[in-house]
Amino acid sequence: MLNRRMMGAAALGLIGIGSVALAAQANERPDPFARGHWHGRWNALSPEDRAAFTDARVAALRAGLTLTPDQEKLWPPVETAIRDLAKQRDAQRTARRERGRMVDDAPGALRGMADAATARGEALRKLADATTPLFATLDEGQKRRAMVLARPLRPGGEGHGWRHRHGRD
Repeated sequence: MLNRRMMGAAALGLIGIGSVALAAQANERPDPFARGHWHGRWNALSPEDRAAFTDARVAALRAGLTLTPDQEKLWPPVETAIRDLAKQRDAQRTARRERGRMVDDAPGALRGMADAATARGEALRKLADATTPLFATLDEGQKRRAMVLARPLRPGGEGHGWRHRHGRD
């Protein structure tokens, strides 16, 4: 009987130690650029880094499209909508992090998730509205490049969507 209690106490102690070790490991933030650690860990980047990457991606999209002078006039609303979507994504990331700390309020967390989904839908609709006039003027080559160049602008970046994970790209 005493042996079982000691074994049980030892097992609980090991579980406790393992839990503490896992929690400590989860709080450590590995170098996101270290070999094997960078898998689109956008959250591991500083806000300044994320802004710089957004700038680079917007510039790459614009340069890759090789817009005509008439198309250039249609670009500013598209860029504004892309940047607004990136800002909204950062705000939602912060809100998710805060919601994760409020485990006592599941209904509040659900409301927050619903609000985030609604806001994202509205931002995507604004982006669709802004891109419609420009997209209508693009030739087939520009459209093809737009679809490839816009992929990193999606949440999770390049290659992190359902289609990629399931071999349907």
